[in-house]
Amino acid sequence: MTGVVFLVLLFAGVPISLVLCLSAVWYIQASGNTVLYSSFAQQLFAGVESYGLLAIPLFMLTGELMNEGGLTQRLIQAARVFVGGFRGGLAYINLLANMFMAAIIGSAASQIAVMSRAMVPAMEEEGYRREFAAATTAAGGLLSPIIPPSMLFVIYGVLAQIPIGDMFMAGILPGLLLSASFFVIVALVGLREQFPKGEWMSPGVALAAIRDCLPAALIPLAIVGGILLGIATPTESAAVASLVAFVIGRFVYGELKITRLGALFVRTAANSSLVIFLIASANVFGWVIIYEAIPQKLAAQITTLTSDPFVFLLIVNLALFLIGMVIDGIAAVILVVPILLPIAQTHYAIDPFQFGVIVCLNLVLGLLTPPVGAGLYIASAMSGAKPMAIFRALYPFLAAVAAVLLLLSWAPSISTVLIR
Repeated sequence: MTGVVFLVLLFAGVPISLVLCLSAVWYIQASGNTVLYSSFAQQLFAGVESYGLLAIPLFMLTGELMNEGGLTQRLIQAARVFVGGFRGGLAYINLLANMFMAAIIGSAASQIAVMSRAMVPAMEEEGYRREFAAATTAAGGLLSPIIPPSMLFVIYGVLAQIPIGDMFMAGILPGLLLSASFFVIVALVGLREQFPKGEWMSPGVALAAIRDCLPAALIPLAIVGGILLGIATPTESAAVASLVAFVIGRFVYGELKITRLGALFVRTAANSSLVIFLIASANVFGWVIIYEAIPQKLAAQITTLTSDPFVFLLIVNLALFLIGMVIDGIAAVILVVPILLPIAQTHYAIDPFQFGVIVCLNLVLGLLTPPVGAGLYIASAMSGAKPMAIFRALYPFLAAVAAVLLLLSWAPSISTVLIR
C-alpha cells in the first residue's frame, strides 16, 4: 500500500522530497508502529549528518561566482583557441567549454542553463540550426555527472560509504571517453550537414585568450589537483575553489560586484537546500526500504534471471533509464542506490566505483528524455527551440551515451584503473 501512495503522490506532481516523507509517514501509520514518529526528526537530521555533503553548496557557490565574475566567458574563448578553426568549430568549442565547466559546476541542469545562454545564440549567428546548437549544449551537460567534481558523485559516495575523492577519480576516464564520443558525433554530423568552417585565431589573439583564461583554469586545478594529490578532501577543495573564484572574479577580472553577492548567496542557499532536504527525506524513506527487506526480495528475483554481472548491469541500465525518465537524477540516485548497490556487490561482486559511474551517467539521461526531460525544457527556454526538436537533434548524442554505458558495463577497469 505504501508503494501505491508513493506512486500516486509522485504522478500527482508532488515534490519528490515531500513524496518520500509522506510515504514514510503513511507507512508508519499503517504499520501501527507509531513510536517511530518520536525519532522522525532525528532520522531527517541523520540523513545529512555527513561532512561530504558540505561540498554540494560549495560547488554551487563556485559556479555562481564564476558566472558573475566573467570566468565562464574566458574559458569559452580559450576553447576557441584549440578547436575553433575546424569545420563546425563552434560546436567543438561548445563541447570543450562544457568539459571545462563540468570540472567546476558539477550539476548538469545548471551547466545546461549557463552554457545555453552563452553558446546557442553564437552558434545560431554562424549558421547552425538552433535545435542542433541547443542539443549540442544539452549533450555537453551530460559530462557534469562524471567529470569531477560531480554533485551526483558526492551523493553517491555518501550513500555507498566510499571515499568521494576516489569516486571523482573513477569518473575521469569515462568522462574523457564520453567527451571523445561527442566530438566524433559532431564530426560526423558536420560532414553530413556541411557545418560552417571556423577560423583560427591569430597568434597574438590566441595567446591573449590563453593568458586571460589562466586564472580561471586555477579553479579546476584547485578542485581536481587537490584531491588527486591528497592535499585536500573534496569538501576542502570546493571551499578553496569558491575562494579562488571570488578572488579572480573580483580582483583579477574585476567583473564580480560586491552588490550582487547577496542575491548570489541566496540563489546558492535556495538551490543547495533543495538537494540537502531531498537527501534528508530519502533517509527517512530508507526505513521503509530496510524494514520491508526490498533489496533482499529484489535480489532473489534478479538472481533467478542471470548470474552474469554484465547481464545484470544491462538489466540495471534499462531499469535506470526508465526511472530517470520520470524521476529527477538526484532523487533517483537516492532511491535506487540503497536498493541496487547491495545486490551488485553481494551477488555479482561489482565494484562500487564502476557501479556509481554507470548509475550517475544513466540517471542524468532523464534530464534529456521525455516525459519529464527538465534539461530539454531548460535548453528550450534558453534557446527558444522547441523541446521535441531539440530531442530529435539529440539522437546521435544519446546513442553515443548508450555505447559508452555498454562499454563501462563490460569493462570495469575503465572506471577503476586510476584508483586500484
